[in-house]
Amino acid sequence: MNPLPNVVVNFADVSHAIQLALAPVFLLTGIAGLLNVMAGRLARIIDRGRKLTEQPVPPPFQAPEALRAQLELLERRRHFASAAITTCTSSALLVCMVVAALFLEVLLQAQFKWLIGVLFTAATLTLVVGLAYFLREVHLATTTIRIHMDAGGG
Repeated sequence: MNPLPNVVVNFADVSHAIQLALAPVFLLTGIAGLLNVMAGRLARIIDRGRKLTEQPVPPPFQAPEALRAQLELLERRRHFASAAITTCTSSALLVCMVVAALFLEVLLQAQFKWLIGVLFTAATLTLVVGLAYFLREVHLATTTIRIHMDAGGG
């Protein structure tokens, strides 16, 4: 027994829904690439924090306040990287919901254009927020970097 007896699905409509879903899927692929980069940065931040707290203090940080300042900076960077990952993941989830809504629109022969528009707008806005957090983390990392060189040159 068919649970939806009044719904007749046209295969041409399904193929059209698949075509419509391709653009959001490409967006999803791009977000996945960004998440990979962000996760790599977060891992490096965490590794650096562990190195500073678990091993003997390296020469540039002999003073406890210098070590504390470096750890606070790493904590701020970790916060921004984590927030970027969270918002970009939320964006990816919203894109998945857009794809699902596109298919449901065809399968149920219903009008979900308003829902699709809201979901896509929310996905775009959360992606913008995620990229802003990522940009803040990168900016913080590049403006506070300390490169220590020997006086004798290299």
